Amino acid sequence: MRGEFVELRNARVYYYAAGTRGVGEPVLLLHGFPTSSYLWSGVVPRLPRGHRVIVPDLLGFGRSDLPRPSPIDFDLTVRGHADRIVELLDVLKVERACIAGQGVGAAVALAVAARHPGRVTRLCLVNAVTAATWPTRDGLLARAITILAPGMPSSWLLAFVRRALRRGSADPARLARSADHYLRPFSAPNGRPTLLAHLRALTARASYPPIPTPTATPTATQTAMPTAMPIAIVWGERDPLLPVASGHALAARLPHATLDVVAGGHYLPEESPEQVAAVLTRLLSG
Repeated sequence: MRGEFVELRNARVYYYAAGTRGVGEPVLLLHGFPTSSYLWSGVVPRLPRGHRVIVPDLLGFGRSDLPRPSPIDFDLTVRGHADRIVELLDVLKVERACIAGQGVGAAVALAVAARHPGRVTRLCLVNAVTAATWPTRDGLLARAITILAPGMPSSWLLAFVRRALRRGSADPARLARSADHYLRPFSAPNGRPTLLAHLRALTARASYPPIPTPTATPTATQTAMPTAMPIAIVWGERDPLLPVASGHALAARLPHATLDVVAGGHYLPEESPEQVAAVLTRLLSG
C-alpha cells in the first residue's frame, strides 16, 4: 500500500491506494465518524485482485488536514464531503468507481451516487447513517454536547467520543485499541473546533440528502440513481447505535438492493473485515 496527500482547493486530503489496475473498476472505501481510513485496513487485503483500491481520510479526519483557519470556512456536511470525493476522483483520473461507505461514509457514498450517478458503478452501504435513521438517542446526546461545549473541557469532549466508539462496537476492547489512532487529530491544537464542527454536521438532519429513488432516467439535476446500479447493504447484527431494523428499512427503500446481516456492531469493517470483504467481493463479481 502507498499513501500520499492530494491538494483539493485549499485543503490537503490524504489517501492510500492498494491493489492493481485491471479489468475491474476501481474501489473507493469511505470511513464514517469518528474514524479514518484505518477502519478499512482489514478489508483491503481481502478484496479480489485486479481492482485499484482507494481509501481516503475525509477532511478533518485521520491524516487529512484539519480545516484552517477555522472549520466554519469549510463544508463538513455530507454534501461537502461528497463534493470533495468527486474532486479526489478527478485528480486521480478515476472516471467511475464502486463506492463503499460505513456510517456517515455511507451517506457520503449515497450523496455521490445521487449527485453524480455516472461516477458510481456499484454501492456498498455498511451500517449506513441516513436522514431516516439519524439522529438516534446518541445523536441527540451529541447535539446536546455541541450546545454545552463552550464550557466543557476538551478532555470531556474526547471522552464522550471515545465512549461512543466503545459503545458502538460489539467488541468494545477491540475499538478501544483503535481509539487513540482515530482521536489523535482531535487532540491537536485545532482539533477541538474541528470535532465540534463534525458533531454539528453529524447531528443536523438537513445535512443528509434524502435516500435517492432508483429510476431508469436520472433527472436533469442528477438526484436519482439508475436502476441498474447494484447495491449491497451490510449491517451488524449487534449494532447498538443503529439497530438491524434500520438496515431492513433502508433495504425496503432500495428494493433491488441485497441485505446481509453479519456478526458485529456499528464499525463492521474493523470488527468483521472478512464478512465485509466477502460482500464486496460478491458485489464486484455481480
